[in-house]
Amino acid sequence: MPYDLKGRNVLVTGGSAGLGRLISTTFAQQGCNVAINYFNRVEPAENVKAECEEYGVKAVTIKADMCSIVECKKLVDETIEALGGIDIVIANAGWTKFSNFADLDAMDESEWDKCWAANVKVPHALLKAAKPTFEANPEGGVLITTGSIAGVSQGGSSMAYAVTKAAQFQLVKCLATTQGPKIRVNTVLPGLLLTEWGLKYSEERITAVKNMAVLKHETYLQDCVDAFIMLAKNTSMTGMRIQVDAGVNVQGG
Repeated sequence: MPYDLKGRNVLVTGGSAGLGRLISTTFAQQGCNVAINYFNRVEPAENVKAECEEYGVKAVTIKADMCSIVECKKLVDETIEALGGIDIVIANAGWTKFSNFADLDAMDESEWDKCWAANVKVPHALLKAAKPTFEANPEGGVLITTGSIAGVSQGGSSMAYAVTKAAQFQLVKCLATTQGPKIRVNTVLPGLLLTEWGLKYSEERITAVKNMAVLKHETYLQDCVDAFIMLAKNTSMTGMRIQVDAGVNVQGG
């Protein structure tokens, strides 16, 4: 049976801007209480909180560094305390450094480690922290990560990002295989999103990606968010990826 979202408690990491902002407000529109995670910009997070509250739900903002597995447990614990429970974790926060993909010296070891922490270790740590509550929930729990088509291709903002997003998808499959039946784990792979991060690409690069897409446009934010909503509701999917990229990488879909 479809999973009714009304009254669910949702944590959105990186929920104060871009894709995370729209994920937060769309889940609120579905009747979910929302914990909006941010790292260093409290005002945008408070603005998202106010938008969510307009739908008559409870919303809170929680500061935590999503490059730290220690802070993952703190974030989940504070979400449970503030909302009275947790049903869905959207592991949306990630990290990259825009760099020359072919330059093997473009990112140093600490930057590779930061990519690994944000894109692989943190989703694992979030589920580990939420698991006892998920298992205790009558209808279990849900983890959905924000992946990237970089993880199924050989390009993107950086080589480290592509490699760790590929590892994240393998993590999703491993978690899904081992943590059922009460916990569902899936991922959404966006293409080019013209958020604050996506707009760091040059105009030439953005135009080239749009032209590369079969549909000749960027990935629309609401189309991408709708995939998260579908996965949250769908009780017959786990270990799966939904690729929303306007046809940039059909072979990787």
